[in-house]
Amino acid sequence: MSARSSAALLAAARQGDESACAQVLTENAGLIWSVVRRYLGRGVELEDLYQLGCIGFIKAVKGFDFSYQTQFSTYAVPKIAGEIRRFLRDDGMVKVSRGLRERAQQIYAARQALQHALGREPALSELSQHTGLSPEEIVESEMAAAPSKSLQQETGEELTLESLLGSDSPEEGMIERLVLRAAIQELPERERLTIALRYFRGMTQQQAAHVLKVSQVQISRLEHRALEHLREKLEDR
Repeated sequence: MSARSSAALLAAARQGDESACAQVLTENAGLIWSVVRRYLGRGVELEDLYQLGCIGFIKAVKGFDFSYQTQFSTYAVPKIAGEIRRFLRDDGMVKVSRGLRERAQQIYAARQALQHALGREPALSELSQHTGLSPEEIVESEMAAAPSKSLQQETGEELTLESLLGSDSPEEGMIERLVLRAAIQELPERERLTIALRYFRGMTQQQAAHVLKVSQVQISRLEHRALEHLREKLEDR
């Protein structure tokens, strides 16, 4: 792409053209990754670091002025790094206790052992029996340690949490993905477990009801309330 067309694309993105914004983001992925790699090993998922970098990049796009007489990349790099550093300075939006992380590692090891022994993915009840943990404790630990991609996992009805709570804007979608993980942790226990079973374990309402020992109707109500609470939290951010 010529320098002139790159400038035109950047100008369109600055004016709110979402298609241009997405394209300029894709074309500058290498620049974002070059900054993101500086912050590996800080206790934040690689995908989350990249999303933070993208947020900083989009802010750079919207704040850049051609009168600055500098290359856009020179302007963008500190914006990308600043967004990541701000997140790390605040210890991130999602704080997971060491105990939960250790339990998640225990569950992961148990799953690997059972997969090898059974030749298939173990059921939640089998994991519970093997680890001595309750199904609720397993789900809670797995959700706490889950990467962002779990928010895109399909349920038995082919829905994703992002599809129900998403945004039309690329920048907003990236921010919401991070805020959403924190918001889930603030839900009442039953609602949190329902979301975990439905969207992190990919269970149907009937399967979730069996685990939590309630009716499918109750699961439906819990899920509805949880989604409403999450929407409210995202709107208030």
